[in-house]
Amino acid sequence: MSNYKKVNAELTTITRDTAKLELKTGNLYEAISVIGKRANQVAGSMKEELTGKLEEFGSHSDSLEEVFENREQIEISRHYEKLPKPSAIAYEEFMTDQLTFIGGPEPVVEKEK
Repeated sequence: MSNYKKVNAELTTITRDTAKLELKTGNLYEAISVIGKRANQVAGSMKEELTGKLEEFGSHSDSLEEVFENREQIEISRHYEKLPKPSAIAYEEFMTDQLTFIGGPEPVVEKEK
């Protein structure tokens, strides 16, 4: 299992200070872009992990009894539902400098003549 549960990310939606985000990169758009890309990576990783665990329980013939008896599958699903959202994980990684990224080119400043 990944370290998603160990991240101190918020479990609920909260308001973020955009000024703090902008301080990290000097560009608010770039900061949000980096967090969004990392959130997509985390979401993909979580989905692969969950799918792999649920495939162990997969059967091609679903009957009503099998659905109610598979408590282990329900517990795995509940575990993933309790995890922080991928965007919250990515935000926390970004703000605590656990996320490395390569910034875009520096803006060119024209000199006055």
